[in-house]
Amino acid sequence: MSTAADSAPSTAVVVRYQTRPDAAERNQELVRQVFAELNRERPDGLRYAAFRLADGVSFVHVVTVEAGVDPLSRSAAFAEFQRGLGGRLAGPPVPSPATMVGSYRFGKDDD
Repeated sequence: MSTAADSAPSTAVVVRYQTRPDAAERNQELVRQVFAELNRERPDGLRYAAFRLADGVSFVHVVTVEAGVDPLSRSAAFAEFQRGLGGRLAGPPVPSPATMVGSYRFGKDDD
């Protein structure tokens, strides 16, 4: 069933960054741990995807939080990911607010 909220544009944050080559595998493992925790705890109000780009050192995270509550702020795995992030990076992360204009089965639980 579709509601007015379903048709409203979704606001997200897209964060892109590069790791040092020797830190890319560790970074990927920490990101996987975040998703493992999220899949166990299944917090509401969060849509989150992370990608490792073909160069092997660039990562892109896409995060949408509903209702102003950020479940990532309560995530032990996300805190661990952030703890050593500065030491893994080749440069500063670049966050960009974004507005979803469309998607097809991206971030949806239904198949």
